[in-house]
Amino acid sequence: MFLEFYGLKEQPFGVTPDPRFICPSRTHSKAFNSLSRGLEAGCGFLALISRPGMGKTTLVFQLLNQLNQTSHAVFLFQTQCDSRELLRYVLSGLGLDATGQDIVRMHERLNQALARELLAGRRLVLIIDECQNLDNSVLETVRLLSDFETPQTKLMQIILVGQTQLAEKLSSTNLTQLRQRISILCRLEPLVREEIIGYIERRLLLAGYAGPPLFTTRALERILGHSEGIPRNINNLCFNALLAGYAAGRKQIDSAIMDQVLADLEMDPLKVKNAVTQQKTATPQRAPVILDPGMFEANLDRKQADSKDLEKIVIEFDVTPPDLVPQVAQLRATPSPPESPLLCAEV
Repeated sequence: MFLEFYGLKEQPFGVTPDPRFICPSRTHSKAFNSLSRGLEAGCGFLALISRPGMGKTTLVFQLLNQLNQTSHAVFLFQTQCDSRELLRYVLSGLGLDATGQDIVRMHERLNQALARELLAGRRLVLIIDECQNLDNSVLETVRLLSDFETPQTKLMQIILVGQTQLAEKLSSTNLTQLRQRISILCRLEPLVREEIIGYIERRLLLAGYAGPPLFTTRALERILGHSEGIPRNINNLCFNALLAGYAAGRKQIDSAIMDQVLADLEMDPLKVKNAVTQQKTATPQRAPVILDPGMFEANLDRKQADSKDLEKIVIEFDVTPPDLVPQVAQLRATPSPPESPLLCAEV
């Protein structure tokens, strides 16, 4: 297999939402800290919205790792359902069998379960992925779940995760009450040039790569020009490049290999996506924000971030952002490509 050929211990560009490979970009760090702070502040509703392939589920899995220490988290991804099925999924996530029960009975059992969690000193966090698939009537049921509360605290905190269609739904007049209850709304933006390079480097290092430069500068330019800054697209291009390089017996991925990959994927090697070209000129020549490779650490500032501008779906903080730091100490002292152990100029 190509893993052994390139000296890799595992697949660096897989499609599963492994939290170890969470994208450490500025926008992902910001969203993670926003959600963490919102939960700490006791917000009843939070939302995370982005285009497909931006790493929403991976970020949520990393958040689940943190929540497991202080909360009982329930993660739902079956969103092709009606209100009754949704309640049954929630109870199932709590370890309760609700087969054959009506909505009233399921509400009673949920209330009892929430009371037990409260007595145990745990909060219940319900995370619903792919929320854009939920009908408005089901989203209204989700809103009603937030009515489980005491005079002092919410018994259930809910994070809605979805694609941009979710923002459109929340903007409708039919869901005004739900929209008004969402305290924090985050979005994930496409990666910019330096973040894409750092993203590729970090994944290779985590997968055990320690050899000479793997991608030439020109090969990277092809990835920058065709990925649109979307992590899933970057993974797809890099994975296919390693397969093509392995088939050709090439230890280094150059522009010829990348052109072959682009042709196989029916992408025009000469046509560069406008989004990445614009990002390249606008990006500061500094390394992206990189946190600990194993886990994002939430900013423990308890100040609650808030945004009521639904159309933007973005959180801004009036706090000074942290200084940018190199991704990994042994990578490069400056962002110049020739100094990276994974990149080199193509001859």
